[in-house]
Amino acid sequence: MHSVPARIVPAVRRVGPSLLRLAAGVTVLWFLWRELGAAPFEDGLRAVTWQGVAAAVTLTVLTTICSAWRWQVVARALGTDIGLPRATGAYYRSLFLNSVLPGGILGDVHRAVTQGRRAGDVAQGVRAVGWERLCGQVIQAVVTAVVLLTLPSPVRPALPYVLAGIAGVVGCAALVVKVAPRLGRSRPARAARAVAAELRRGLLVRGVWPQLTLASVLVVAGHTATFVIAARIAGSTAPLGELIALLMVIQIAAGIPLSIGGWGPREGAAAWAFAAAGLGAANGVTVSTLYAVLMLAAVTPGAGLLLKDAVRRRRSQEHLSEWSGPDPVPPTRQPAWHEAEQFVP
Repeated sequence: MHSVPARIVPAVRRVGPSLLRLAAGVTVLWFLWRELGAAPFEDGLRAVTWQGVAAAVTLTVLTTICSAWRWQVVARALGTDIGLPRATGAYYRSLFLNSVLPGGILGDVHRAVTQGRRAGDVAQGVRAVGWERLCGQVIQAVVTAVVLLTLPSPVRPALPYVLAGIAGVVGCAALVVKVAPRLGRSRPARAARAVAAELRRGLLVRGVWPQLTLASVLVVAGHTATFVIAARIAGSTAPLGELIALLMVIQIAAGIPLSIGGWGPREGAAAWAFAAAGLGAANGVTVSTLYAVLMLAAVTPGAGLLLKDAVRRRRSQEHLSEWSGPDPVPPTRQPAWHEAEQFVP
């Protein structure tokens, strides 16, 4: 009886965070459905046009290349090289998996582990993807703060939270860089020194951080443009500056890993932002739904690449089995009485 809890606890530790993220996304969607009904979601699905899909696909090609470039810069700063074409393909795979799997980060885990195995160091691959995503989120938050400070917007009350997040990340990084050399030899101390070294000699080098900033700004601009297209197709007539400020806040919420294939926090933030601007919470959900459909169509090349990988693995396994050939048939042993007969004169 004591062995049952011993087996349950590790399973809960592994599955618990995923279940909590799934429950959070479901809760947000259930609340929106209860308050607004299914009509806003249906309107977003009906608003899809071929022109919108074509624009989303084009912009996603550009943003994916910029994201892959950012990942390449981070990987090289940490001592690993990855070509831009391969990084772009891997990024398309991760974007598709993030769009269809709970949590919104499993695609990045797949990208990190796959590249780490290819490079012979999974831990370094995970760190490179982690730093790349963190840099992108921080720079996106900085751009959002600048937009909220410069453009008149009804969602400016969200600015203190954005600034608090930026200050928290920057403060933690500065603390780690300053304190890490004084720590002892424990595992957390070694991890802190490794983080400090990667920051000081890698990401914050003069030739690295400008490239990360430029790539991230281009990614934010591409996603925002796609969101603006979705809003216009859905019938939003808000001024462009006000609309951009709303959509920047929604993108910050979309980065919270508490979603179901991206659904959840994004729709909740869209409902709040559009309601605060006097545009109606239902319109915000409609725009967010349309944006989600456009982005899912735009990242479908990742599904094709994953299918191609599966076919290649299957063919390699079949080729390996054909090359090895069937197992040789073991020689049949004669019965003991037959061997005895051979010695009978």
